[in-house]
Amino acid sequence: MEISARQFPYNTGIVSRKAYDDHMTLYEGYVGKTNEVTQVLSTNPEWAASNATASHYRGWKKGETYAINGVILHELYFQNLGNAGGPVGTKAQNIMNRNFGGVDKWKEDFIACAKAARGWCLFVYEQRTGTCRNIVLDSHEDGNIATAYPLIVLDMYEHAYFIDYGTDKEAYINRFMSNIPWGIIEKRAAVITTTVV
Repeated sequence: MEISARQFPYNTGIVSRKAYDDHMTLYEGYVGKTNEVTQVLSTNPEWAASNATASHYRGWKKGETYAINGVILHELYFQNLGNAGGPVGTKAQNIMNRNFGGVDKWKEDFIACAKAARGWCLFVYEQRTGTCRNIVLDSHEDGNIATAYPLIVLDMYEHAYFIDYGTDKEAYINRFMSNIPWGIIEKRAAVITTTVV
């Protein structure tokens, strides 16, 4: 089934219009590749020649995970971009208190996580243990927890901040932290009480 790129309005105080537009182009590329992978695997999978060392099927299946995660993570990230800020919502605050000992400790951990990330920094609800944690993904598919439900997504690939911040990764992280759209995070957090593995 073919997917389409979603539209996200530019209303961010985190990155410039140019950086945002360039980033949207990358995202649309992931959508295109996801559709290409789906097409190849549905018409020419070469199942019989599949093996774990190197094969047509293995290559496309690995690309499938990378591409679709690239789509999903970017969509969640673009929803996180905004000029919102404000107080942390009640649900998110309760989660941070329970799992980190407070909002400030969560922030400290999330910032450290973002600094350590080569690809993505995520604040997730992990369904198996029923806990929330900050995780590092070095690429779209490297480091993710199978049952993790993303609450906050921060793109830490250099393309996300380099146009506007150069090598000042920390300035980008701090700007993101002061503009988190807590209303969106509250909606995502509402799922936590109903999700069970």
